[in-house]
Amino acid sequence: MQIITMKLSELVKPERNVRIHTKQQLKEFARSIEMFGQIRPIVIDEKKVILAGSGLYDTLVMMGKETAAVYQYENLTEIQKKKLMIADNKIFSLGIENLDTLNCFLEEMQGDLDIPGFDEEILKQMVADADEVTEKIAEYGTLDEEEIQQIQKASEKRDQNALEGASATQATGGLPHDQDSAPASEAEEADGQRFITCPKCGEKIWL
Repeated sequence: MQIITMKLSELVKPERNVRIHTKQQLKEFARSIEMFGQIRPIVIDEKKVILAGSGLYDTLVMMGKETAAVYQYENLTEIQKKKLMIADNKIFSLGIENLDTLNCFLEEMQGDLDIPGFDEEILKQMVADADEVTEKIAEYGTLDEEEIQQIQKASEKRDQNALEGASATQATGGLPHDQDSAPASEAEEADGQRFITCPKCGEKIWL
């Protein structure tokens, strides 16, 4: 594949184009050219009609460029030209972004997020959100004094309820429920303590 340099004034835009190029797209195209240069050629036929790269052509003209890198086909049929134009516009759109890799790249760029095709402020927010999530994960399991006290109080209350339930059982010789209550299930053990589960309400009654 031989790429040559041609004047933009020599190239001919097709009368019909599969892709409609928006102002925003051309703006981002220009950012990319300013940053990296022309990274792909404009494809033309034997009559210098553009088959692929119309948006690139429009961008270069808008930027005041005079020449472009071009690849020229000499022997395509009219049907093959149309197929090329359709395929060039469609195949790229079939791909999807690998978001895990994208996020890794953004984090590795250390805040330099001026990337053509993206809004820099949105990318910064994406990275900031990712950092916040990472920080929360790192803090997982770390409790402050107030949280510890709340857990201790809840544990003490649970133990007190268990003792009261046991006392009521011993005092009545049965369950602390009315006589119409259904019988409890068999006694089970948990952490060395025996309890029965009331089949009516599902409550554990510690023995």
